[in-house]
Amino acid sequence: MDHAATTAADPDVITAMLPYFRESFGNASSLHTLGQEAKKALENAREEVATLIGAKNDEMIFTAGGTESDNIAIQGVAHRNRKKGGHIITTKIEHPAVLNTCKHLEAQGFKVTYLPVDKDGLISAKDVESAIKEDTILITIMHANNEIGTIEPIEEIGKIAKKHSVPFHTDAVQSVGKIPVNVDKTNLDMLSISSHKIYGPKGVGALYIRNGVKLEPLVHGGGHEKGMRSSTENIPGIVGFGKACSLAKEKLETEMQRLTKLRDTLIDNILHNVEESYLDGHRTKRLPNNVNLRFSAIEGESLVLSLDAKGIAASTGSACSSKKLEPSHVLMAIGLNEVEAHGSLRLTLGRWNTKEEVEYVCGVLPEVVGRLRSMSPLWHK
Repeated sequence: MDHAATTAADPDVITAMLPYFRESFGNASSLHTLGQEAKKALENAREEVATLIGAKNDEMIFTAGGTESDNIAIQGVAHRNRKKGGHIITTKIEHPAVLNTCKHLEAQGFKVTYLPVDKDGLISAKDVESAIKEDTILITIMHANNEIGTIEPIEEIGKIAKKHSVPFHTDAVQSVGKIPVNVDKTNLDMLSISSHKIYGPKGVGALYIRNGVKLEPLVHGGGHEKGMRSSTENIPGIVGFGKACSLAKEKLETEMQRLTKLRDTLIDNILHNVEESYLDGHRTKRLPNNVNLRFSAIEGESLVLSLDAKGIAASTGSACSSKKLEPSHVLMAIGLNEVEAHGSLRLTLGRWNTKEEVEYVCGVLPEVVGRLRSMSPLWHK
């Protein structure tokens, strides 16, 4: 129940990768047959990734993951357009890969506007438009939140960005492969993806860069990936990523429907059977696999450890920072206090979760919450 943190590689993905570790192990920059086999595999994978989001093949570059993609997009635009201005617009609920990159740029003299969200975690497109200034050089707003699952109105924001000729980037690490994403329909200029969130291998990602958008590269070397990401390409990983994207496209509609049913079963059952339980994030404008709940008088880490003892893997928020003791910045941004934020539980479903597993969680969770509350000095009943 923690697929937002990472996913198991699909068996078909592993099968697709294996030949590129031993038989077809060439460097894609080499002229000989082995090298050209690797080059062909690289470009085939590029097409598979591009097809999933409605992009052109030559608009995709491969990276080491979502964090690197975010950094290339945000820092690349900022440094390339420094003479045009130094203002960036983002939100208070972005992934640390975006927030910390923006803070890094602030230390270099850039100005960043961190827009608030409502109680459901939704950003207002009107607020985005109001925040645009003459020196605004970038809007970076996530497609769907990794903690509470709320899906942001990026199509509406994309129209605003295009109207004002401001480059628009979205971190779509949690949405691509789970809901339909089309870069043209949303007027996106850049989009970040990560392989290990969609049943591909870890350590691989991609960045969509619309033709005509100019970025300053962060890594300099042999000029790989259109000069934007110099380094010998990780062909086995990229092949696996491409296969994962192909499978995600093939399964998208059926998995959306299946996971939405399982998600709603979890939400409805737990809210009905556990008193003083609350849903975080928008009820319907949310990822099909995301359930984020909070429980009065419960400490989230104790809940996660208790569930783990019952064979249920869950999270208190973003797995990238779940070892930190600070309350979630996302939950604080939607108006919760520190005690409420520390009582959250994130359950995220995946391709192989079953109805029986959801029923098991629904049976175990009330019992675990009741036991923890019986020991809690905060529980008033």
